[in-house]
Amino acid sequence: MEGFGMGLSSPLYWFYEMTHVALNPSRALAHATHAFFKSPSNPVSSTTIGKSISAACEMFERATRRYAQPEWDIEHTVVEGRLAPVSVEAVWERPFCRMLHFDRQVAITHKPDPRVLVIAPMSGHYATLLRGTVEALLPDHDVYITDWIDARMVPMSEGRFDLDDYIDYIIGMLRLLGSDTHVLAVCQPGVPALCAISVMEANEEAHVPESLMLMGSPIDTRISPTQVNQVAEKRGIDWFRRNVITKVPFPNPGFMRDVYPGFLQLNGFMSMNLDRHLEAHSKLFQHLVEGDGDSAAAHRKFYDEYLAVMDLTAEFYLQTVDSVFIRQLLPKGEFVHRGIRVDPSKVKRVALMTMEGEQDDITGLGQTQAAHTLCSNIPEAKRLHYVQPGVGHYGVFNGSRFRNEILPRMAAFIRAND
Repeated sequence: MEGFGMGLSSPLYWFYEMTHVALNPSRALAHATHAFFKSPSNPVSSTTIGKSISAACEMFERATRRYAQPEWDIEHTVVEGRLAPVSVEAVWERPFCRMLHFDRQVAITHKPDPRVLVIAPMSGHYATLLRGTVEALLPDHDVYITDWIDARMVPMSEGRFDLDDYIDYIIGMLRLLGSDTHVLAVCQPGVPALCAISVMEANEEAHVPESLMLMGSPIDTRISPTQVNQVAEKRGIDWFRRNVITKVPFPNPGFMRDVYPGFLQLNGFMSMNLDRHLEAHSKLFQHLVEGDGDSAAAHRKFYDEYLAVMDLTAEFYLQTVDSVFIRQLLPKGEFVHRGIRVDPSKVKRVALMTMEGEQDDITGLGQTQAAHTLCSNIPEAKRLHYVQPGVGHYGVFNGSRFRNEILPRMAAFIRAND
């Protein structure tokens, strides 16, 4: 571990931070210029040149902005045809995660709905990326979600956070919620969620959930390997340790913590579909010049979420890459938690549903379904696998096909095992 955190990306994070600070005056000027050419009192604002200058300034400001964690903005839902106010409150908290509850103000006579714990991915984006998933679940479910904390905001005094801690966090939340809970793990948390429940079953704990639902989760990356899997195996863990791990720069609260920076993860996300992102921003400029407010607002809403990223602790990131994507320890029966081998065949009381996208380029077809092979002692009546035609990774948990085709099947599975 010599030189840990001092690879090629180490000065890059400091340079990134200094560049952001150095651009503050330019951003302020662009913001002021945008306001000037957008003002109705400015006669030039209605001309093509005025709109172009205003659009260019907005594009510059957005391109150089640091995007904060978005708000949930879920104030209401509809329960049994009636509008129900929703309040978001933290009911469990640790240094690296809070568990949030979307508390619906329903009538006293309303029969309790199934409790669902959504385990959001800790892979660069905030949990708010699952806003659409939560909104779709709320009318018929009592929803909780993991709200992971940006590692650069956690002081060194709070200690480390690795994959073992992640599993312990899930176990702690399940113990609090009780056995009448259904777990929905979206993408990355599929492995730690399955491990947590396997550990609980092996210990014969009373608070195992009713069901585990895995969405696009890399349970066995040897199956239908994608570009993500191939890159990890080709480069090896030492390459990641040398080149993508850095220390949080001053003046962030997590100063000197070893992390995998969110902006590097975002760069990876963007590069996979660079043409699509460039085209989207080109269209934003056109919409701004043409005055197409609805299209511009839709773009802003999506990218305000997409460009908001968080840092991951180095130990969690490296352990995940190594055990899940390089050595595939869980499907090989070699995954160890706190010194004890994890055995998914111990899972007997928990129903299992797996969901995949036909066109998923992040988690290949069959990688999530592999959980059924590992959980060999779950009764057939408590299993379900579904492949959604025509969707990629994001479409498995969000969008119209999720709401219209995947969610009804998932809700039926929950009810059947509640």
